[in-house]
Amino acid sequence: QVQLVESGGGLVQPGGSLRLSCAASGSIFVRIYPMGWYRQAPGKQRELVATITNSGTANYGDSVKGRFTISRDNVKNTVTVYLQMNSLKPEDTALYYCNLATPGRAYWGQGTQVTVSS
Repeated sequence: QVQLVESGGGLVQPGGSLRLSCAASGSIFVRIYPMGWYRQAPGKQRELVATITNSGTANYGDSVKGRFTISRDNVKNTVTVYLQMNSLKPEDTALYYCNLATPGRAYWGQGTQVTVSS
């Protein structure tokens, strides 16, 4: 059973930084597929933040380009994906979800809250 466990959210002032982590385990295939981060603010649709392939090719949503960096560590049957968030803005406030995209289905973490406020 694939599991995604997120950590690293919290409260930060505008201009500050946070790093989110997501550990994926439970299948030998987790290291094969793309992973990513999405976010959802109250009253808004879930949106792409960043994705990364197993070979390290990254893709970013327009609103975070130049400020956020996604990376991943493949170690045996566990993959950890990181999201380094710099120059945070109040509009980055949202529930951030980790995602693993397989051909059969998408897996989601439970979400970690990021709040940017002074």
